[in-house]
Amino acid sequence: MPLLRFRHSLYYIHVYASTWCPEVFDNFLCWPATPPGQNVSLPCPERINGVIIGAKAYRRCLEDGRWETRGDEKDKDKGYTNYNNCLLPQLLDLLKMCDEIKECAQITRTTRTIEMVGLSFSLISLIVSLIIFFQYRVLKNNRTKIHKNLFIATLLQVVFRLIKYVDQELKAGDRIIENTPILDEACITLLEYSKTAMFTWMFIEGLYLHNVITVTVFQEYSYIKIYFYVGWTAPAVITAVWVWTMKMVRSNWGFYYFLPYYWILEGPRSTIIVVNLLFLINIIRVLIVKLRESHTSEIEQVRKAVRAAIFLLPLMGIANILFWMGYRFTQGWKLALWSYTSYFLNTFQGFFVAILYCFLNGEVQTAVKNSFYLHMSLRNHDYTPCRNLTLISTAPDPEQHIEKESTNWIRYCLKQNKKSPEEKEIRESVNTLPKLSDETDTTIIEDKSSETKV
Repeated sequence: MPLLRFRHSLYYIHVYASTWCPEVFDNFLCWPATPPGQNVSLPCPERINGVIIGAKAYRRCLEDGRWETRGDEKDKDKGYTNYNNCLLPQLLDLLKMCDEIKECAQITRTTRTIEMVGLSFSLISLIVSLIIFFQYRVLKNNRTKIHKNLFIATLLQVVFRLIKYVDQELKAGDRIIENTPILDEACITLLEYSKTAMFTWMFIEGLYLHNVITVTVFQEYSYIKIYFYVGWTAPAVITAVWVWTMKMVRSNWGFYYFLPYYWILEGPRSTIIVVNLLFLINIIRVLIVKLRESHTSEIEQVRKAVRAAIFLLPLMGIANILFWMGYRFTQGWKLALWSYTSYFLNTFQGFFVAILYCFLNGEVQTAVKNSFYLHMSLRNHDYTPCRNLTLISTAPDPEQHIEKESTNWIRYCLKQNKKSPEEKEIRESVNTLPKLSDETDTTIIEDKSSETKV
């Protein structure tokens, strides 16, 4: 009798086990053999981007001993693994939306093209603007110092985004940054730091204009050193807190902008947008009052700066507001409108910054025009730096100093030219200059042909 029961048990196990779903590997997890009619679950693979830490994926074994499928041909052999519980809700919504909207892939490609064009325009315009600001000494004032720091922060953000996008355009196996976690996290960190610094310097732009107009009554005094430290240190602290949080709670940073921790970065940026808009409203109010009372050139300069801020500050805020609105659409044209508009404004920000704060800046235009006119004048008259010079005054003055470079330059030019009666007179005047003396008057040089001071 016991032997009979044992044989019956072996037979039962053999028959029952033959209908079990077999072991299978779905490219992410290895699933064990499972009895028919049961579900099996495993922890979500942490290496998948956008997973919820601690969540579980599951499979179902059908009554006939086959893994459940979704009807797709690719699921016929291995079956279907349900990873819905693993994915972040925003990412899951995005995937479902693209399943419903057939044009989703085309819209995504067009959006990426818009991004690459916008970032390229921003990169070129920001580099040109920085060259202009660093080239002309007349532009070295507090306003342009703030502009330069804003341009540098925006340029860094553009560069790091381009690096990420170019890497993503490569084949999956050739992506150096994405396939190297350390490089990927470093690039993301630098990108978010530069983006936060860009918003911080936009706040400083608004604060500076607000103080100039409402506090110091159009005086140019500014705490530029404090602005410099705040503009670069505050974003570093915020970014460091975010990086530490991500390291503590996340094993991968895929789709990190969908995580709640992203508000460590996005919260201060959103606050800056709101504060800048309040600054802008108060600036416009005070400026209207002062324009009624005075029409000086200084007010005109400030008015032009405010005009640029009126366009730029809301522009930067609009892009973020569109991202807050979400992206869950049921129709292709709505998705396309949202995607093209939001990413156009976002990636062309550097171009807008350069246009409004540099190329349309009256001081910049004047400096560039004067430099161009001088260059063309010298070219048309076949001038050289050491020709057609007349010494107007070399009288020594004990209260003023002549620069060493100026004296050496005059002496060098006189040696290069051929001797003439005029040059002999100039040479005699220059010889009266003390050799590199510290107490001589600054020479004034005039062009003989045009008789205009240079």
